[in-house]
Amino acid sequence: MCVGVPAKVIEKKEYTALVDVMGTKMEVGILFVPEVEIGEYVIVHAGQGMSIIDQTFAHQSISEWEKMARADVI
Repeated sequence: MCVGVPAKVIEKKEYTALVDVMGTKMEVGILFVPEVEIGEYVIVHAGQGMSIIDQTFAHQSISEWEKMARADVI
């Protein structure tokens, strides 16, 4: 099973983007999502943006990740 993390695109270059993953900034590849725009969210796996996701889903997913980080899952 693979796990992807939602990330907000804050800067974009030709083949990479700077993203914010729950407060941590990192550079990821965007070869699979070259059409992504600044402000949009992508699922990141293994250093690559895999797909563009809508903001509502991204926020819900981030909330669940934060719960797991706090070991607050039921």
